[in-house]
Amino acid sequence: MKHISISILLGLIILLGYSGCYYDNEAELYPNVTCDSTNVTYSVTISTILQNNCLGCHSQNSPSAGVILEGYDNVKPYTTNGSLYGVVSYATGFTGMPASGKMSACNIALIKKWVDAGAPNN
Repeated sequence: MKHISISILLGLIILLGYSGCYYDNEAELYPNVTCDSTNVTYSVTISTILQNNCLGCHSQNSPSAGVILEGYDNVKPYTTNGSLYGVVSYATGFTGMPASGKMSACNIALIKKWVDAGAPNN
């Protein structure tokens, strides 16, 4: 009887140990999701990403840390100095944003593509 209890206990410990090895890898969690980067524009793509992920803290009405990401003219300086992509990609030397955690890999890739294209006002 004692041998069975120890076996059950060891089994539970092993099971709990493996359940703690969870990786939050978007590609593995959602393998069929595609990221369409064929037509990245500020007016449709980037402004929507910023609206959904940034403007809660960085709008005209609530400019956290003095950073306003509402409207192209406010966003452009952060593309020029590299900080927009730096913060959204959680790059070394930047404070990662959003503070709640990285946005999707697709959104980060779309921002990078737009910035690399010169961040046009399109």
